[in-house]
Amino acid sequence: MKVFISIKYHADQNNRGRIEAIASALEQCGCHTICVVRDIEEWGRAHFEPAELMRRTFAEIDSSDLVVIELTEKGVGVGIEAGYAHAKQIPIVTVAQEYAVISETMRGISRRTFAYAGLCDLPALAARILECACQN
Repeated sequence: MKVFISIKYHADQNNRGRIEAIASALEQCGCHTICVVRDIEEWGRAHFEPAELMRRTFAEIDSSDLVVIELTEKGVGVGIEAGYAHAKQIPIVTVAQEYAVISETMRGISRRTFAYAGLCDLPALAARILECACQN
């Protein structure tokens, strides 16, 4: 199963650990993960014009079986990716740390939302996330 991970990116990569923890948890369940900042932008080593970056992003979403939206921090790009996946009828699961606010709109397009206390909770949460992808 291919899982696209959508998360707000930071130029200083201050949430790289969160990205790696989510990807690792899903990969331990047998998934192939894709995350734009890690796999397309190579942690800032590769740069693209905005239109090209969005073309590549949409192509990756199109070829994914599931989109995991990490919404601890909101971001315009995250919303665009979620809306695109929803329009393409690709299942969406939203996750966020317990203190984060998940909008009713995001809840409405997500198969399920999950809250987690810390990154150490992600491996246990990964199997529950993947169950949602298999539901119709």
